[in-house]
Amino acid sequence: MTVLRTPEPRQAAILTELCLRSKAVWGYDEAFMAACRPALTVTVDDWKQSDIQIAVQDDNIVGMVQVMCRGEVAELDKLFVDPTALGGGIGRKLFDWSVETALRNGAKVMTVDADPGAADFYRRLGAVDGGVVASTVIPGRFLPRLKLDLTSVRRSRIT
Repeated sequence: MTVLRTPEPRQAAILTELCLRSKAVWGYDEAFMAACRPALTVTVDDWKQSDIQIAVQDDNIVGMVQVMCRGEVAELDKLFVDPTALGGGIGRKLFDWSVETALRNGAKVMTVDADPGAADFYRRLGAVDGGVVASTVIPGRFLPRLKLDLTSVRRSRIT
């Protein structure tokens, strides 16, 4: 059984390693992964600036999500699932938590600057293409920016 809970700041290094393992499933080389490390590093400050949740199975952390809410816009900053747990519904469960968190914080839209390999996952969950954004890690690389209209999500959950 998968349980969601708030992690402890002392688990930041464990969450960083989870993010890196998950990102690596797309076949990136070592140089690319090294360049991504700063962006995928979870820090103690993240607990002050965002909402974070982990997925736990049998005392093992198998997923994490981080959402940053700023007024009517929420940003899904990180959503990673351990490669050993892919395909088990953990990503969906974490995404649903991020939607509920964004709604609770008053957001009307949630953006996701997705890895190209993960973009279809978000599209299946209702996000639509909203353009591209330059990578903050790799010059000349662009990522799909996806958007989820939370007002329609709210209506569909009420009806």
